[in-house]
Amino acid sequence: LVFEAVSREVPRMPGIDWVTPSGTIHVELRRDAAPVTVDFISKAVQAGVYDSTSFYRSDFVLQGGLHGRRSNPLGDLAVNETRLHTRLSNARGTCAIAHFDVPDNGNTEWFVNLTDNPHLDDAYGGYCVFGHVDDPSLAVVDRLAAEIKTRGAVTITRAVLTPE
Repeated sequence: LVFEAVSREVPRMPGIDWVTPSGTIHVELRRDAAPVTVDFISKAVQAGVYDSTSFYRSDFVLQGGLHGRRSNPLGDLAVNETRLHTRLSNARGTCAIAHFDVPDNGNTEWFVNLTDNPHLDDAYGGYCVFGHVDDPSLAVVDRLAAEIKTRGAVTITRAVLTPE
């Protein structure tokens, strides 16, 4: 018998590639859950806002954005979509917009949940999930989290929108 090799490669969904020296994280965007947030993050990526920034936090989330910079060229996100559309929980591998203790002031800060964090679904109005890391990228997320604990930060070389 002769068996033909069949490719089991799953096509990647449209989203954002966060390129670092330690690997690329592919985030699949969930427009059904957070269309305004997805548009906001996509515009920031297109404008190069995240290029040469860093992931700097890795306790229960892997967080990146314009941490420590004085201005956000896009302004703040005007709405927290946590309860407006398809509600997604802050489970391991999901990505959410960060905000201060006031729910409707998200900005360019965002994070990947390193563990299941259901308390973030409702805390301070909820942290809106706008996407999730694809399975192959979870290993990169875990590697970056470990590097941040050792080095303090990992550079985001560039962020790139992948085709829809």
